[in-house]
Amino acid sequence: MNDNKTTTLQNLARILLGSFMVFAAIGHFTFLRQEFQAQVPDWLPIGKDLIVILSGVAEISLGLAMIFLSKHKVLTGKLLALFFIIIFPGNIAQYINEIDAFGLDTDGKRLTRLFFQPVLILWALWSTGALKQLFSKDQNQ
Repeated sequence: MNDNKTTTLQNLARILLGSFMVFAAIGHFTFLRQEFQAQVPDWLPIGKDLIVILSGVAEISLGLAMIFLSKHKVLTGKLLALFFIIIFPGNIAQYINEIDAFGLDTDGKRLTRLFFQPVLILWALWSTGALKQLFSKDQNQ
């Protein structure tokens, strides 16, 4: 069974999340570039600016896919959830290294931010119908 139907609320949430991703991607290339660079862990073997550019490309691609590729929304939701998992070490590095960025200028704010990553993951999966598909008995969806 290939039932990728989502509710109006899910579709609105998907488009809103996609819009946030496009906005964040624009920030990677422009007005938030230094803030994003500050989040890149020092242990990564390539330059921080390259990481910011590449993650910006991923964000704009995934954001636009969330908005416009509704026929592929389940796959897009899974990919976006994976992206949120991949970038989580940057949020951890911001907390551990006490980096002030994005208005997160206290340990409490940085710690609180860590708990929003699972929310983003669930948002991506739920709004695209991927969460339902992942827990379905029929894995051919």
